[in-house]
Amino acid sequence: MSYLISSQINDLLLPIKQWLESLEIRQPKIARLLCRIIPASCPFEQEIKLFECTIAYIPPLCKLNPFYEQIVAIRFKSLCYLANECNEDITLYC
Repeated sequence: MSYLISSQINDLLLPIKQWLESLEIRQPKIARLLCRIIPASCPFEQEIKLFECTIAYIPPLCKLNPFYEQIVAIRFKSLCYLANECNEDITLYC
């Protein structure tokens, strides 16, 4: 039953995923913006420490986002565009 629901949700999200994957980066201003707003690593991962001892660990939750792969790919496309087409130093975004 849960597999059926999961499959139906994936079917509904497929057009959005395909649209995100087909996006092309053609403007330096947009590429820079995307590199700034899409984090290089998951911002939700945390270690909670008390006196240098880890008492709790919150794992990265970004992979629960159904569009995680596509968003990471958009950031990568933006970085490649800035480095290859615009000859910009991308170390600022890494």
